[in-house]
Order: sequence, then structure tokens, then C-alpha cells
Amino acid sequence: MTTLREEPSFLHDTRASYDAIAVDYAEMFKGEPEVKPLTLAMLTAFARTVADDGGGPVVEFGSGPGRVTAYLDRLGTDVRGVDLSPAMVALARRTFPELRFDEGSMTELGGFADGSLRGIVAWYSLIHLPPAEVPGVLAEFHRILAPGGHLALAFQVGEDVSRRTEAFGHRLSLDFHRMRPDRVTEQLREAGFAPLATMVREAAPDEKTPQAHLIARKPDRA
Repeated sequence: MTTLREEPSFLHDTRASYDAIAVDYAEMFKGEPEVKPLTLAMLTAFARTVADDGGGPVVEFGSGPGRVTAYLDRLGTDVRGVDLSPAMVALARRTFPELRFDEGSMTELGGFADGSLRGIVAWYSLIHLPPAEVPGVLAEFHRILAPGGHLALAFQVGEDVSRRTEAFGHRLSLDFHRMRPDRVTEQLREAGFAPLATMVREAAPDEKTPQAHLIARKPDRA
């Protein structure tokens, strides 16, 4: 007899939290990523690097309201978005009807064939995973990337966990796991990636911590 595996509480809480705040969140960050030039530079470098290696399908996991996906599309990237929150997916589809957005979790990538993508973006989405989940997700990213494919990550720098229990008048249960760039680089190597670039910038006025942006490549041969 087959039994359904119970969904981890962190997935349920993250989905419910973003469903509750989707519209307000999108309005608050409506200028992203264009308002932060260094962040924009790393996304542009990622898009150019994917194109220089022949292009191909790219997925942003944790695409939220869709603005990073839309920016990469404007650069000519063959990109679509995947997000855990149905409300975020619905909002992204309304805002960018010419693009594709689907519901899904980066912790369940069995629907992606080995080597089927040329690029993956996880822009402030790994931060909602408990640290024990990160190595497995990076290993799956490596599996579904084609040799020569690229991965772009963004996250808040630190070692603590910031928990939000309220935002925009809604009750939440949302954890933000800050990460050390050197530890993430180590985890990328352990998953089989070759890190290419790391940028750490100081916190902007609306941020509490420095921000890290990484680009890594899956080698052509193991």
C-alpha cells in the first residue's frame, strides 16, 4: 500500500505566508531588481554566461512575483518561473502574461530530467530552507543541469535565523536562514559545481545584512 508523505512544516508555512502577503510583497518590491545596480550586474552576468555557453532553458525556483524572471527574459534568456505559492504564481501570470510560471517546490524536482536545464536561478529562495535541506537541493540542481550549465544564487549573509510572524497586517510563520558565502561555496563544490564568481555587497538602507550573489558552473565532465 502506497502512503503519501506528509509535507514538511517549513514548506506549508512558507507557502501559506507568501500566499497571505503576495500582493503587498509585490508592491513593496516593485522596483526589484532594477533599483540595486550590483544585484542587476550579477543577474546580467549570469544571463550573458548562459548565452555564451549556447543558451537553452532556464528556471528560476522561487520566482515570487516574477520580476527577476521577467528581467532575464528581457535579456534574451529562455526562462520560466516556479514558485511554491499559488498566490505568487497567479500574480506573476497576471503581471507577465507572456511568460510561463508554474507551482512547484525546489525540494521536489523529480519531474525534471537529468541534464534538462542550461541554467537555474534561486534568488533569495534557498533562505527559506532549513540548513539540512540545502545540500540535497544543490545536488538536485546539479542533476537537472546539463554539463556546462550555470547556477545563480542570492541570499542574506549571516549565520542566524530571522523569523517573521507578522507582515502587512497578516500573521506569518516565515523563516529566513542567513548563510555564509564561504560555506555555500563549499557546499557547491561538494555538490559537484565549480564556483565562478562571488559578490558580497553591504546592506542597502532597506536591508539588515550584507547580501551575497554567487554564480557557479556544472563542469563539462565529472
